[in-house]
Amino acid sequence: MKQQQRTLIFILLCLYCSSSWAASDSSVYESFLNCLKDNTSPRDQISSLVYAQTNTSYTSILRAYIRNARFNVSSTSKPLIIVTPTQISHVQASVICAKKVGYQLKIRSGGHDYEGISYVSDTPFFILDMFNLRSIQINVEDESGWVQAGATLGELYYRIWQSSKVHGFPAGVCPTVGVGGHFSGGGYGNLLRKYGLSVDNVVDAQMVDVNGKLLDRKAMGEDLFWAIRGGGGASFGVIISYKIKLVPVPETVTVFRVERYVDEGNATDVAYKWQLFAPKTDENLFLRMLIQPVTSKISKGQRTIRVSVLAEHLGKADSLLALFGEKFPELGLKKEDCIETSWIQSVLWWDSDEQLTSSPEILLDRNPDDAKFLKRKSDYVQNPISKDGLEWLWKRMIELGKTGLVFNAYGGKMDQIPASDTPFPHRAGNLYKIQYSVNWEEPGSEADKNYITQIRRLYSYTTPFVSKNPRSAFLNYRDLDIGVMSPGTNSYDEGKVYGYKYFNGNFERLVRVKTAVDPENFFRNEQSIPTQSSKA
Repeated sequence: MKQQQRTLIFILLCLYCSSSWAASDSSVYESFLNCLKDNTSPRDQISSLVYAQTNTSYTSILRAYIRNARFNVSSTSKPLIIVTPTQISHVQASVICAKKVGYQLKIRSGGHDYEGISYVSDTPFFILDMFNLRSIQINVEDESGWVQAGATLGELYYRIWQSSKVHGFPAGVCPTVGVGGHFSGGGYGNLLRKYGLSVDNVVDAQMVDVNGKLLDRKAMGEDLFWAIRGGGGASFGVIISYKIKLVPVPETVTVFRVERYVDEGNATDVAYKWQLFAPKTDENLFLRMLIQPVTSKISKGQRTIRVSVLAEHLGKADSLLALFGEKFPELGLKKEDCIETSWIQSVLWWDSDEQLTSSPEILLDRNPDDAKFLKRKSDYVQNPISKDGLEWLWKRMIELGKTGLVFNAYGGKMDQIPASDTPFPHRAGNLYKIQYSVNWEEPGSEADKNYITQIRRLYSYTTPFVSKNPRSAFLNYRDLDIGVMSPGTNSYDEGKVYGYKYFNGNFERLVRVKTAVDPENFFRNEQSIPTQSSKA
């Protein structure tokens, strides 16, 4: 009987707490909504842009830009409100009103952040979802463009192609990535050896600061403009748009993908030589190498390593064949491996080999609800890994099972830009960047644990081969394993753990900028820049 009474009391307490929280949430929602109406015009438009958890469209709006299925489960923390602004004044009001009600504001432009930082939090929060702010204006005459944060890379590439067949822009290969996060974290792509990163080609910006003011480059000053080009915009404000400088591309470019297998021949020789060749060759050539454990084609039931070399060459195939014949004969590149195409079709090829002949209009497809279970990590390599070291890695990868490596070559323009020019510091001195990559299909905590353990072990195995003091990482390959800010805090000591890995010597300048523009740390997340006042 006493047990039944205790159970009944527990249930009543839960019901009471739930109703109390519901009442509290309702009160916050009403206060926030009224504040938005008071700070925008016309007032009657706002309600249709704000989604509370009780709204029938709330779940679909939330899920549409969740790109990592690990964070699309019932146990994942959810925002109280999602705001979907259609004009700049809505963004300004959202900042003012989120501050007023005391809720954290998460900013989402494309949802590709690997750890869900733009739409998950351990403290009560709102999402400011920028997907409606996707305007793109291209001016071929002065070779520039304005692109809003909610646009995707695919949309940007398409609009450039509509305006010119001999212009492009250096950014990533995944067309559904949002411009806001991609640019503010650096922006890495297959034109970087010729033209650098996205942020090296950004010449102006619009952002809303912590006071709700709209700033351009002149109004924000050079320190803040420097910070939002690689230091993560979400630490400093809400990026509205970037002005970019278009870059010339030839009418014909060449792409190829060549695969070699360790158990079939000289794949290890290819992988070793790639390290010597890819970062030092002609800056018109970008080379990526994929290292993947796969099922052997010649030994039934056995596993082996596949080494795939992918290329983008700003030129025709003949010159490429001559270069490889002289400098990289180990690859055995043949004429039939090479595909001559236009720059815009090469964009489709990088997204999927099968899309090479598709219409560029496919770049406008945002693929709603396209999410995979995944985990990523990153490293930088400054000295070639020996053949013995590579063969040792192959064995470890086969033992682990599924985690692969992506080697992205540096050199070229990256060697010519000082590390302090933007917050992104990983330039001269690095041969290539590693992305650790694992995807899986099975939902559930056991699958998550299994595959995340795999990738963490591979990361530990590579320790002797990568950068040290600090062991550097790439901000846009967000990884909470390397350090995290405790929920609701503003700790310099916690921030410097991941801050020095992402930004090296640029971290301290980012802290100074943060302190000047957001001293109360309103714009924060699990790996945001802390203020100087939080130093111990």
